[in-house]
Amino acid sequence: MPKYFFHVRRSGAFKEDPEGIDLATPELAFEEATAAAREIMAERIRMGDPANGDTFEIMTEDGSLVATVPFRSAVRLE
Repeated sequence: MPKYFFHVRRSGAFKEDPEGIDLATPELAFEEATAAAREIMAERIRMGDPANGDTFEIMTEDGSLVATVPFRSAVRLE
């Protein structure tokens, strides 16, 4: 099963996910990243923190970019 890494890009800084997660498909990795972004954004809202422009960059073990998931895209604001 392939391993996907959910690296975070925040204000130009890049924070690597050192562990990754085993998932069967890139689509499942996208769904997992979206769910994680939703949880992070919900926690920020509960804490009164600003919703910023963080983005997950989903990559494979060989460093190929599979998808990007802006945290804001995971939350419906209407």
